[in-house]
Amino acid sequence: MSRADHSDRARSLARCAVLAAAAAVLVVLLSLLRTGPLIILQGLAGLAVCAVGAWWFLAHRGVVRVLGGALAVGAPAAVLALFLYGGLWFTAPAGVALWAGALACARGALRADRRPERPAAVRPAAVRPGRPPRRPVLIMNPASGGGKVARFGLVERAEALGARVLLLTPGTRTDVEELARKAVAEGADLLGVAGGDGTQALVAAVAAEHDLPFLVISAGTRNHLAMDLGLDRSDPSRCLDALTDGVELRVDLGDVAGRAFVNTVSFGVYAAIVQRPEYRDAKAGTALDALPDLLAGGAGERLDALADGLPVTGQQALLVSNNPYSAADPLEVGRRPRLDGGELGVLGIRVDGAAQAADLAVRGALSPALTVLTSRRVEVRAGAGDDSDSAADSAADSAAASIPVAVDGEALTLPTPVVCTLRPRALRVLVPRNRPGAMDQVPELNWRRIATLALDRPGPGARA
Repeated sequence: MSRADHSDRARSLARCAVLAAAAAVLVVLLSLLRTGPLIILQGLAGLAVCAVGAWWFLAHRGVVRVLGGALAVGAPAAVLALFLYGGLWFTAPAGVALWAGALACARGALRADRRPERPAAVRPAAVRPGRPPRRPVLIMNPASGGGKVARFGLVERAEALGARVLLLTPGTRTDVEELARKAVAEGADLLGVAGGDGTQALVAAVAAEHDLPFLVISAGTRNHLAMDLGLDRSDPSRCLDALTDGVELRVDLGDVAGRAFVNTVSFGVYAAIVQRPEYRDAKAGTALDALPDLLAGGAGERLDALADGLPVTGQQALLVSNNPYSAADPLEVGRRPRLDGGELGVLGIRVDGAAQAADLAVRGALSPALTVLTSRRVEVRAGAGDDSDSAADSAADSAAASIPVAVDGEALTLPTPVVCTLRPRALRVLVPRNRPGAMDQVPELNWRRIATLALDRPGPGARA
């Protein structure tokens, strides 16, 4: 398709997005004229009650937990009944459908936009042809992802493509990093992993240290890194196509206290739950049993952080990610639009009771309970608390403390302060030329850009 065709398609989709968004707003306004603003207030109240119920369910036990669960389920049902009774049985679904269509068209317009004036900040990671490796070594965990290695015949396919496979033994602890270093010493010119993000990170650090290409095989449970690289998560064997027909990406590699991470570092509530030995076998049950103590019982550690010098205090949970997750585009929540942006994503949560839970549910990112920012360096310490005698004493206590940390889902305990940084474009990743998820890696949703495309105006700094 020519550049002119791309421009026409982008312009058409942008106009559809603007029209659908305007129609969604019009539907809401017409509904308000018919039913009055009270219905909106009822909806917000229902959302707040649902959040209060969810907080009681998570932070308490016994009768209060049962009552919270009933509220969390019953409040949305009551709001739906009110909407139906108020005559919104058609307009509410129509507004939601129009808004969803607007988002889909807007993302399609950004994907089709191939104009030279696209800002460098939203360009995808540079891609260059990959040289087929001569002595690739792949480390595979047969227990990962519920047995995907065996189910998809990864060992046989990899060996047929000329790779040497090192198979981990289930139930035993193996020093994966040392295994990778030994492979490099024996002449490996590519390292790869079929396993979870924690194993991926350990081997990726060795690959980056020796400037070797790294191959990601989506055989883990969640496969966050594979998803953000656009790899096929439904069939991990397709990742092996990179050995014969691949392209190379340069992506950032995170560092937490000298240990590499490819996805996230979690502090606080989640990290404390992951530390429990029963978590691996019963994740949901362990979390429900631990949360009341961690959230409302005082057993949970509060965290203080400095993000490029900006204080973030008293957090119950803190998540630092290797490049920020999407926040502007609701259809891309849970994904990172790019992996070479050179910035850490920081998400902090501080909810002290049911009222703050309700405020967070209604106001979202505007609530003081939620902190969302980006940073190049994040320093995390145990919270000083309210009874510290002096700033000097609290700083000394914090420096001597150790806190639970989950690095790419792996449970660790690290002395504070824990410092997270990025090594920009330190990792060479070899991926298949054809990646089914690559088309979804578009710039974050920008309605100003959509309006510019719809009106066919060149953006700021564009060439005529």
